Order: sequence, then C-alpha cells, then structure tokens
Amino acid sequence: MRTSGPRKWLEKLPMVLWLTILWVLFWGELSLANVLVGALIGLFVMTVMPMPRIGFEGRVSLIGTAILLARFAIDVVMASVQVAGQALRFGRDPHGAVIRVPLRGHSDLFLTLTAVLCSLVPGSIIVEAHRLSGTLYVHVLDVPAAGGVEKAKADVLAQERRVLYALATDADIAEAGLPPRPWKRGRGNGPNATPAVDHARPTDGEGTVTQ
Repeated sequence: MRTSGPRKWLEKLPMVLWLTILWVLFWGELSLANVLVGALIGLFVMTVMPMPRIGFEGRVSLIGTAILLARFAIDVVMASVQVAGQALRFGRDPHGAVIRVPLRGHSDLFLTLTAVLCSLVPGSIIVEAHRLSGTLYVHVLDVPAAGGVEKAKADVLAQERRVLYALATDADIAEAGLPPRPWKRGRGNGPNATPAVDHARPTDGEGTVTQ
C-alpha cells in the first residue's frame, strides 16, 4: 500500500534531520544559515534521490541510548583536545595507521552507525566498510597517542557494543557474543544462565598497515 502525501513526508523527516545534522557537523559551526542550508539540501536529496527503506527489528533502550550519546560527546571532546595538541606539537610527526577491525554484529544498520560514529570522532576516519565480512578499516591519526593498535581496535569495538546495547535486541546481542546489557544482567542470573563469550574479538595486529 502506497503511503499518502503528508505521512510520506513525515517518514522522511528523520532522515532530513539527520542530513541537516551532518551538514552542520561538516562545516563545524552551528548557525541559522548552516541549519537552513542543511535542511534544504536534505529535502532536495530525499526528493530527488529517495533512499530505500531500511528494516529495523531492534529494540531501543533508553539507558543504552543515553550512554551511547553521552560517551560519544565525551569522546569527541577528548579527541578534539588530543588532535589540537598534536597539531601544536612541532617537531613530531604523528605515526598513523590503517587498522582492520572485524565487528561482531550482523546488521548493516549497526555497522553503518558504528562507522559513522567512529568517523565523527576527530583523529579517526573509516577508510572502507566491508559489509559482507562486517569489517571496518579505520585510519588512526596517531597510533601511539591512541594507546597502540590493540587499544584503537578496542575503542572501535566498544563503540559497536554501545550501539548494540542502545538499539539491538537481546538475541542480536547474544548472537554477537556479547554479555547482556549491564542493567539487565541481574534479571537473567538464574541457575542455568550461561555467560556469553566473545568469539570474534581480534587477538593480534594482523591486517595493520602503518604509514
């Protein structure tokens, strides 16, 4: 059944809002002009090049979403300070690297959200996202400043975990090899409860390409 006009535009509104936010983040300045231009571009994109529907069968967790947004804001602030410090540190070149991070989820939506959030944190950018294998290739500006290759990988996996805890179902979380949400673990600690094991966590630095 084809949706009516007003309802059709209401369905497009979240994507227009998201495109507007991306436009403001791209310019790095919150102003009325940037918001209006971003909204107009979002409307144009959704009218001329409408995106296909993405199925969502997850379960939104208010606590998980709050943790995801709060931690993302903290990461952006801390990373901005670190990148600014590296820019002002003369006589030392950053040692960048492209690292391969196999994700644990099995949804294109969660992979995309993880990739977008990682790219919005200063000092890291997604070079490639391979949806068939669920792998992200992340360029890290300065590996030593990030705590090393394994720490950089762990940060990406932690971002994915927060996305799953915010939006995935309990079955999706268990399938990814993650333990239940911390605020729900007490409900499932029965005599037959079995802790989840993360079988997909990388254990070495294979796939790392230093520059």
